Amino acid sequence: MRFRAKIVDLACLNHFSRIITTIAKLAKTCILRLTVCKLYFILSDKVANGGASMWCELSQGNFFDEFQMEGVAAEHNEIYLELVPENLSRALKTAQSAKAVKIKLTNKHCPCLRVAVELPSLSSSSRIVTHDIPVGVIPRRMWNDFREPSVPDFDVSIYLPVLKTMKSVVERMKNLSNFIVIEANLSGKLNLKIETDLVSVTTHFKDLGNPPWASEDGCQSSAQGRDLESMAEACIDIKKLQQLLAGQQVNPTKALCNIVRKRIVHFILLHEEVSLQYFIPAIA
Repeated sequence: MRFRAKIVDLACLNHFSRIITTIAKLAKTCILRLTVCKLYFILSDKVANGGASMWCELSQGNFFDEFQMEGVAAEHNEIYLELVPENLSRALKTAQSAKAVKIKLTNKHCPCLRVAVELPSLSSSSRIVTHDIPVGVIPRRMWNDFREPSVPDFDVSIYLPVLKTMKSVVERMKNLSNFIVIEANLSGKLNLKIETDLVSVTTHFKDLGNPPWASEDGCQSSAQGRDLESMAEACIDIKKLQQLLAGQQVNPTKALCNIVRKRIVHFILLHEEVSLQYFIPAIA
C-alpha cells in the first residue's frame, strides 16, 4: 500500500487548502478514500443517530502535479484512511506561499500522512517544513460502511439563494431556536422558519428555480403531476445547517437542496472539479 502526491501550482494548492478547511468545519474526523483518479472525504455519522453525513469528491488531476498510489490489492486498488481533517488543514495553512507540497503515506511508528512543505528561502537551499498527521488504516472488510450515500427520492429540489445571505439569516435565527424548518416548492420558493413559544420568524426567498432532474427512463422526475405550489418541509438542527454555511470556502458555482418531507435535507454544492454533498436528517 503506497501513496505519494505533489502539488506545485500555488492556485491549486490554495484551492485544495480551502476545501480541506471546509471539510474540517463539517467533520471532526473523516475518511479519506484514495483511488487512482479521485479523492473522497467521507463522513458517515449514522443518520439513525441524528448525525449528518458528508460525501466530498474531487478529481486528483485538477490539483496534483504528481499522484501515485497502490491500493491494498490489485483488484481493490484503493486506500481508506481515517484522519482528523483539522490537522491536515493546519499543515496546509503553512503552505500558502510554498514552492511545492508533497504528501506521502508513511509508517514509522504508526501510519501517518507526511506533508512536506517546501518554502522559498533567500539562499539557494530551500527550507522544508514537515508535518506528520496520524491516520488509521481502514481494513478492507469495513469499506462498505463508506459507500456513497444514495440520493433519496425527494419531494422537492430547489436551487439555494446566495449562501452568504442564507448564512446571515441562519445566524440570526440560531440565537432564537435550536431548530429550523426548511420548506420549498416546485415553483422556486424557499422559506426558512423558526417557531418557538415566544417568537415565530420566516424568511422568504422566491424565483430560485428548480433543477431539471431527469429520472432513470429519461422523462422528467417524479415532480410531474404534482402541485407546484405545495410546500415540502423538514425540521433540522440549526447548528448543523449553520456549520455547513459557515464552513463554506469553496464558493460553489451551483448550490441546491433536495427535501424529503419530514425525513432529510440533502445539500449539493458544486464547484468545477469539486462536489460536496451534505445530508442532515430531519427531527421528528
